[in-house]
Amino acid sequence: MDLGYARVSTAKQDLDRQIDSLTTAGIPPERIYVDKKSGATTDRPGLAAILGYARSGDVIVVHTLDRLGRTVRGTLNLIHGLSERGVGVRNLADPIHVDSSSPDDPMAQLAVVLLALFAQMERTYTVERAAHARAVATAKGRRVGRPSVVDPAKVDFAAHLRDTGHTISEIVAKTGIARSSLYRYLPPREPESLTAAGTQSESDAEAR
Repeated sequence: MDLGYARVSTAKQDLDRQIDSLTTAGIPPERIYVDKKSGATTDRPGLAAILGYARSGDVIVVHTLDRLGRTVRGTLNLIHGLSERGVGVRNLADPIHVDSSSPDDPMAQLAVVLLALFAQMERTYTVERAAHARAVATAKGRRVGRPSVVDPAKVDFAAHLRDTGHTISEIVAKTGIARSSLYRYLPPREPESLTAAGTQSESDAEAR
């Protein structure tokens, strides 16, 4: 039989659109399992219940595949595990239609692979765009990330203490800056030279 699953991850979302899609596909409400959890929790009792109930020959139907998992790898692993149990997965609204209930259909299997490929490509492009934006901002002298909540004067004092040989524990005690914040805000040390030429340059500088 067909079993429905719907999930929302924030309090501002609602399940109505997904449930309407599933009921329109012929799945009665009593066979639609739901989870309404915040994105901060991984506890999904509705998903656990439908996975426990599904038997060989059943098909789990979702509005879109991302309802099944928060990552591409997690979703694919779930689909693979269900296939080994003889349980299929079908989506309704994704641009690529997936129906793993037909393991002998090469096009159905290709759709799963293509969907994973496109999702991974989009993730890669997103990471690359974010990295490029950070690099541009850094090159222009802008701080990247959340606004600093540590007094810059304290950071300068902490850097001075570090450069004069104080330990991190001593710096924490003297400045009141948390250890994690020190690691985040302290400027990096000057890189040590790995060649004799660099050592000679330092000696010449000290002589001057």
